[in-house]
Amino acid sequence: MENVVPIKIQILTIIASLIFSFFVSRLIIKGKLREEYAIFWFFSTIILIVFSIWRNGLEVMATILGVFEAPNLVFTAAIFAILVYLLHLSVVISKLHDGNKNLNQEIALLKQKLKEIEKGNS
Repeated sequence: MENVVPIKIQILTIIASLIFSFFVSRLIIKGKLREEYAIFWFFSTIILIVFSIWRNGLEVMATILGVFEAPNLVFTAAIFAILVYLLHLSVVISKLHDGNKNLNQEIALLKQKLKEIEKGNS
């Protein structure tokens, strides 16, 4: 038995993906989202569009990968993508934390020097 996605759902999914791409583009233009983070969202949208157009794509991919049920492939892929993205964000946050620490130390040193200069002028 072959599961075929109804055409209405297929069209709705394509339109929603395109609207989401437009929204991500607007965030980049407004400067609220950096390009390096937008790549993940555009890639995700492209995957959604591909599987929206390719009606039996999920079933084919599940068969190729040896997954018994296609929805299991969706959940596994989504969990894996989320974990990879969370790892990426953790690396970015770690870099930002180190940068903030260095900046705070430099500010403290500058304040110390400024106090010494003010004491010398008094």
